[in-house]
Amino acid sequence: MNELVKVVVVDGHTLVRYGLIGLVGKEPDLEVVGASGRRAEVFGLVLAERPDVVVLDVSPPDLAGLRAARELRGQYAELGIVLLAPADQDDVLFSALESGVSAVVAKDAPTDEILAAIRHAAVAPTSFTATGLGPAMARRDHSPAQTLLSPREAQVLDLLGQGLSVRDIAVALSVSISTAKTYVARLYEKLEVSNRAQAIMTALQRGLLAPKP
Repeated sequence: MNELVKVVVVDGHTLVRYGLIGLVGKEPDLEVVGASGRRAEVFGLVLAERPDVVVLDVSPPDLAGLRAARELRGQYAELGIVLLAPADQDDVLFSALESGVSAVVAKDAPTDEILAAIRHAAVAPTSFTATGLGPAMARRDHSPAQTLLSPREAQVLDLLGQGLSVRDIAVALSVSISTAKTYVARLYEKLEVSNRAQAIMTALQRGLLAPKP
């Protein structure tokens, strides 16, 4: 990368935020162009500064950072989005994957992992990577069938069962058609099917979808 990667940092914890600013600012290929302690300000910062990467914190219990990340991805297809999240929380990890972010890093991760995530997001914003992704996938693969689907995937399955088209699903979920297609594709992959009819039949057999009265 010949040009500096422009980074915006948004974290509600003052010490963490300034620590990230200092960490990123020391790297010769990275540049902090904006920072805030309020997630609501991330949209204005992105619009004003046009960064390559946004680093955004996700804190329980409301996980507002995930909602912000989902909205950012809907508006900026090529923006790198890195989430700083609590360690060992599989639900956060899979929700982040569903939201279309570039990377998730545990808040207690080594600094080189955080920097690597930022650089990954800059060059491959739509390719997902995460701390602990492999073990999380293994835990999910050994879970009961009902827990394999994320809440959004279960919602998509229900809408498919109602006969909605991909376009109608996009409208119902307030997402782009391409995002709706991604949800459907992930659902098919998890159910190991290739079309709507197979998905519905498999979901009924596994108890993931209630039969119509």
